[in-house]
Amino acid sequence: MKRCAIYTRKSSEEGLEQGFNSLDAQREASEAYILSQACEGWVALPELYDDGGYSGGSMERPGLQQLLVDVRAGKIDVVVVYKIDRLTRSLADFARIVETFDAAHVSFVSVTQAFNTTSSMGRLTLNVLLSFAQFEREVTGERIRDKIAASKAKGMWMGGLAPLGYDLPTNGSRALVVNEAEAEVVRSIFRTYLDLQSVHRLLVHLEQEGIRSKMRVTAKGRKLGGQPFSRGAMFHLLQNRVYVGDIVHKSQTFGVSMKPSLMLTCSIRFRRCSPPTVVNGS
Repeated sequence: MKRCAIYTRKSSEEGLEQGFNSLDAQREASEAYILSQACEGWVALPELYDDGGYSGGSMERPGLQQLLVDVRAGKIDVVVVYKIDRLTRSLADFARIVETFDAAHVSFVSVTQAFNTTSSMGRLTLNVLLSFAQFEREVTGERIRDKIAASKAKGMWMGGLAPLGYDLPTNGSRALVVNEAEAEVVRSIFRTYLDLQSVHRLLVHLEQEGIRSKMRVTAKGRKLGGQPFSRGAMFHLLQNRVYVGDIVHKSQTFGVSMKPSLMLTCSIRFRRCSPPTVVNGS
C-alpha cells in the first residue's frame, strides 16, 4: 500500500468561503487520480494539507510545513498535487523540498503533468518547468511594482494605512479624503512643534491635551490605535510629506495636486525647515 498525501494551495483568500472552492477542486482531481492508481495500491490519506491564501514564493505555509513534518516522520509514500506550481513557485525551494522527499523515499506526482521524480529526465523537466514558474512570478512582480510607481507619480494612493488627518479613498477613487476633525489635530501638532522645537516637549503637550493616534476599525470590527503617540510615530508624522501634497515612492518624491485642507502655512513652513532630529533628548 502506498499512502498518498494531497497538497492544495491557493494564493489569495478570495472565494475560499464558497461551498466548493479552488482547494476543493484540486483535492477532488487528486483523489480521482489516486483512485485511478488503486491497482498499484495507492490510498489517499484523510489528513488535509491545505494552504488557502498563501503565496507559492515562500515555504512559510502551515499546510506545507505539516506535510514536510509527516514526510520526515515516514507517514507518507507519495505526495500528490494538482499542478507543480501549487507546491512551490521557487526553484530554490523546490530543490529543498525534493531533497526532503528523496531522504524519506517519497515520490512526487502532479495530476495534470506526468512526472516521475525518481528519473533524471523527470527531474530535469521539473526543474525547467519550475524555472519558468519562477520567471513568471518575477515578471508579474515587476509589472506590479512598475504600475505602483506610475500610479504614485500621478498622485494616486496605492494602499496602506491612511495617515492621521485623512481617510482612505472612496467610490473607487485613488485620492485620500480629508478628515476635517483629524485635520485640525494635525495642524495643531505642526504649529505646536514649530513653537516648541522639541519632539519630547511636543509629546508631553499632546499627552496633557489627551491627543491620541488615529483610531482605526478593521474589516472584522477590531479597533486599533487611539493610543498616546510614541517618539517613532511622531517623527514619522512630522516628516510625512503627504501633509504638504507629496507622495513618496522609494527615493522619489512626486508633487501632486491634493485638496489643500492640510496644506496650511504651518506645514509649508515646516517643509522648508530641517526635519526633526534628536538633540539632547528632544
